[in-house]
Amino acid sequence: MSDSVSSILSQIRSYQNQLGTRALEPLPNPNAVDFGRPAVDKPASFSETLSNALQGVNNTQKEAGALAQAFELGDPRADLARVMVAAQQSQVVFRATVEVRNRLVQAYQDVMNMPL
Repeated sequence: MSDSVSSILSQIRSYQNQLGTRALEPLPNPNAVDFGRPAVDKPASFSETLSNALQGVNNTQKEAGALAQAFELGDPRADLARVMVAAQQSQVVFRATVEVRNRLVQAYQDVMNMPL
């Protein structure tokens, strides 16, 4: 179970890096001195991270659709290989997002079913 959770978290981090957002990481110790990282005014909230991830999925799907449409219209810059790679990337990103959603719903249900 922990391997699958670690795998999902590493995928989320890689998607966030691709989107240019901050990766999910523990909050830094306020008493520790870290000379290697620039100071961050405010950490990204969960809702911002989720919104950015969903926006990235949407952008990936739009780009794949636009590339497929350009190929169908005969644009010489849109070759079949690029169209297929974009479609597969879009599909993988969407499946990962659905899996994260399923895990969040399951975690919510587990919390709601806990006895008081």
